[in-house]
Amino acid sequence: MAAGLEWPVTGHILLIEDDPRLADMVQDYLGKAGFHVTIASKAALGIARHAREAFDCIILDLTLPDMDGLDVCRRIRTQSQTPILMLTARGDAMDRVVGLELGADDYLPKPFEPRELLARLKAILRRAVANAGTEEVLRFGRLEIDIGAHEVRLAGEARALTGHQFALLMLLARNAGRVMSRDAIMDQLSHERLEAFDRSIDVHISRIRAAIEDDPKRPRRVITIRGAGYVFAKVQE
Repeated sequence: MAAGLEWPVTGHILLIEDDPRLADMVQDYLGKAGFHVTIASKAALGIARHAREAFDCIILDLTLPDMDGLDVCRRIRTQSQTPILMLTARGDAMDRVVGLELGADDYLPKPFEPRELLARLKAILRRAVANAGTEEVLRFGRLEIDIGAHEVRLAGEARALTGHQFALLMLLARNAGRVMSRDAIMDQLSHERLEAFDRSIDVHISRIRAAIEDDPKRPRRVITIRGAGYVFAKVQE
């Protein structure tokens, strides 16, 4: 392999695409290039999958049956900085401009050559690795929420959370000082009432408190606002 090109780029890719033939083609092609591709045929499924798992990049179709791809991009950006490559069959350049302004990293018009998709995907992942040293870490006093590592630390000590709990804590922290209702939380995290959140959001909050509060019975970080929801305190020790 030529000098300067020896670094193999691989990773776990989330493909949000409702065309089964295209999705299978992309999965097969990228699979042969060393990527693991998870397919979500609807926006809601993709958002929910992203909330539960860590992905290296998202390939996002702008035309989906249950939600506009631009709205999907906006929702994902409230949760993480996972790189997004948009696929669009639309002729309006404004859609691409809006997508990039919402936080997408690149776009690829349909129809496209699989080799171009692979090249753009690799370029995005190389930039992500190059920027890894500046990966976002939310800091609130002794509490650190490391977005890139999916790790929570209190006074330097790692605290164990499930994927659901980490996503919930990250959402609250990114909206620090803002009261979030249960409906708003479920909408942001999954866009569908997943059983894990619909039945037991209070249990998730309780376990988050057990991990990050000095006294979970008297929380000072994740606070319940009776009749309204929860708020993550901006100022913490």
